[in-house]
Amino acid sequence: MTDTLPLESAIMFAVAAVFALAGAWLLWQLRRPLGEARVYAYRMTGVMALSGGIVLAMSAAAMWQWSVEL
Repeated sequence: MTDTLPLESAIMFAVAAVFALAGAWLLWQLRRPLGEARVYAYRMTGVMALSGGIVLAMSAAAMWQWSVEL
């Protein structure tokens, strides 16, 4: 077997990158003054998207490892 990245893992890594970048961008926007509701929404959505991207990337790495071990 080769150690190439399976298509499924590549897609998961791409989606994880989108989530992580979107979450980081939302959290980065908190540097400037915003309304109370927007701060709450950016903080909640940003943390959830960033953590979702991290967990999805870990799942993609695990799936890639499992496909290589078979």
